[in-house]
Amino acid sequence: MEEGFRIWANPSSPHAEGRRAKAALEDARERVKAALGWKGEVIFTSGASEALWIALNRAKAKRRIVSAVEHDAVFRAAPDAEVFSDDMTFDAGSILAVQHVNSETGVINPVGDMAEAVRPAGALVLSDCAQSAGKLALPEADLLVVSAHKFGGPVGIGALLVRDFALLEPTGGHERGYRQGTENMPAALGMAAALEAGPWATTAEQRAGFAGQIAGHLLRFGNQTDHIFAVVHPSMSAQALLIRLDAMGFAVSAGSACSSGTLKKSRVLDAFGVPDDVASRTIRVSLGWSTTPQDLEQFVEAWDRLT
Repeated sequence: MEEGFRIWANPSSPHAEGRRAKAALEDARERVKAALGWKGEVIFTSGASEALWIALNRAKAKRRIVSAVEHDAVFRAAPDAEVFSDDMTFDAGSILAVQHVNSETGVINPVGDMAEAVRPAGALVLSDCAQSAGKLALPEADLLVVSAHKFGGPVGIGALLVRDFALLEPTGGHERGYRQGTENMPAALGMAAALEAGPWATTAEQRAGFAGQIAGHLLRFGNQTDHIFAVVHPSMSAQALLIRLDAMGFAVSAGSACSSGTLKKSRVLDAFGVPDDVASRTIRVSLGWSTTPQDLEQFVEAWDRLT
């Protein structure tokens, strides 16, 4: 990012400095594609929320369908969307939004299987990969959303990955005409660097060991990641847990971090069928690129003291 600020000029400007900035932006785009193993197009955005809005409002599909456990940003982008059900039919005018990894429970959704099921009807699939990009292989989908700060990159930048620009209605402006606003070239460089930064401070075995140590307190719904956990206390409320754990040096959340300050019941846990009493005692514990083995050990010790 420091290099991006040093050579900063508007990447859309035709002068020499602008062309140099444009070259750096396009290099970052190619690096992001290579790191994610993506063969399609990349539209840089201000984050996952903007990318979701573009996908749900500019895709060439009039009927929008979303899973019940999507992030609130999906429902804000498409407030009139239908909620997916097993008996639903699809057609060429449909777009289905389904998360790759749920942000509150860590459940890995079978996005590829769902895409395979609806593709014969001509429907599009949009997958929110904010919680999986840079950690898991991307699923098979037509449009995918990623957010840099979820894998250690800067805040304020994300991307919409598009299989083919023909899937979207252009609006004019920057990013090939699919997004308004001057490109954030320094953050794009930071995003690419974060994807190339190498392994996390913990190994898969250490994260699995951590999950095993608190297994009796976890909500499990099938195929799960090893970096997001829904943890239930036997008696203490989620709000009390947040206060106690914060005082002990641990940053956790109740529900989505984007709305945890509201103290309202988690819509996602409700959709997963979690009883109200259990949901009120559930916190989200997320492991990041900088979480250390010592952090995991200390959390287990702290949790044991609270239970």
